[in-house]
Amino acid sequence: MSTKVANDTLPSSERAVRVAIADDHPLLLAGLTHELRDQPDIRIVGAAKNSTMLVELLETQPVDVVISDYAMPGGSHGDGITLFGLLRHRFPNVRIIALTMMSNADVIRSLLAQDVNCILSKADSLEYLTTALYAALAGKRYLSPGIEAIVQRHSIQGDASRQRHLSTRELEVVRLFVSGLTISEIAERLHRSKQTVSTQKMSAMRKLGIGRDVDLIKYGIEEHLTSQSAEPHAESKPAPRSNSAQS
Repeated sequence: MSTKVANDTLPSSERAVRVAIADDHPLLLAGLTHELRDQPDIRIVGAAKNSTMLVELLETQPVDVVISDYAMPGGSHGDGITLFGLLRHRFPNVRIIALTMMSNADVIRSLLAQDVNCILSKADSLEYLTTALYAALAGKRYLSPGIEAIVQRHSIQGDASRQRHLSTRELEVVRLFVSGLTISEIAERLHRSKQTVSTQKMSAMRKLGIGRDVDLIKYGIEEHLTSQSAEPHAESKPAPRSNSAQS
């Protein structure tokens, strides 16, 4: 009789860490895979390019840690805080590492509020990835240098009185709006009514002291809230929409 024990039945301390990677950019996906694949105690069980593929992967494969891009449009489960909230609810035992090019304090604040405590800036070296992975496994917090600088600069841990603080839902609406989506498209993506989305957008603008859509878009660009190129809004200027995006 064989004495070999299946990897999935071993205690976590005695088996390879099972990792899923999600990013909509093939080059970054390849870079993340290359950084981890030669480490004997880490096993990449799959890669996804959108939220649909990621959720399907997690439903069919046992995974310990998900390394996911924050802005990853195109999937049926959305991206950003919406996606991370879904992952934490549906797969509570899976640890999450967020990747982002955004340097907006509200994005970092919202991730931390969702208990996504390991966040890496894409502007930082991939050498921080392994440290973040083991911190996530241990339930510890790990921020790459670029993210840590944002946290320190904006005193994110102790800013409950910050006047311009946006709620998580308002932040997601603003992020998608300044990325080029219309109110109707945002409502469809977030599974909310158009009235709710419009109300959340207006609430965010009041908090920010902004009265015009053009100024809200300018704010989003200046604050690096969007990772996509600014596109014309279909409600104001019909134009073919591009599926290309950067995150």
